[in-house]
Order: sequence, then structure tokens, then C-alpha cells
Amino acid sequence: MGIIRVENIRAYSYHGCLEEEAKIGSDYRVDIEVKADLTKSCASDKLADTVDYVHVNLIVKEEMAIRSELLEHVAKRIQDRILKEIPIVKRVKTAVSKINPPIGGDVEQVTIVLNKRRK
Repeated sequence: MGIIRVENIRAYSYHGCLEEEAKIGSDYRVDIEVKADLTKSCASDKLADTVDYVHVNLIVKEEMAIRSELLEHVAKRIQDRILKEIPIVKRVKTAVSKINPPIGGDVEQVTIVLNKRRK
């Protein structure tokens, strides 16, 4: 088994419960960690035998473009697609952060983290 991380994927999106968030939007950061059997790709040196992080990045960008009220909902959609579209992935950890959230305080970011295993 091995781990592949795609870190600090940046997106500008319109998630949140407030009406202003739907209109103005804000900056987000997404970090993905997948666990997969990388034995074959270590030997073959072929992209087809591993987790294509370009594909992971595309999934994140597409799902971040779909508005949700909750970051948990976005993270779950990202995880579901990764597990559906990339069969080699056995586990995925997803962290979605809202940068400078509108919560009435000096807060750098709010992050939710979800873990999901293939059944």
C-alpha cells in the first residue's frame, strides 16, 4: 500500500449558508490523501497502474464548482467520485477549508475532514 497526496488545491467557490456567500463567494483549499496498492505502478512505471492526480484535481475542481451550503456535503461528493472513478483507491481522506470565513472573528480558515474507505 502507498499514499498519494494532492495538497493545497485552490478554488474560488460559492458555498455557505448565507445569501451573501452565494453572491460573493470565497477562497477555498482542498487537500486529498488516497491510499492505494502502488506495487504494480512501482514496477511498471505506467500511469495506468496508479492514481492519476490530474484526475483527482479535476474531480475536486468540478465538485467545488457545484454550490453547497455545507463543506461536509462538498467533501462527501468529492470522496464518492474518487472512489467511483478511480478503482485502485482503497481509502480517501478529504479536507475542505474555507479561507477567512465570515464568522465575526479573526479566523484564518475553517476546515472539515472526512475519511472514507471502499466497501
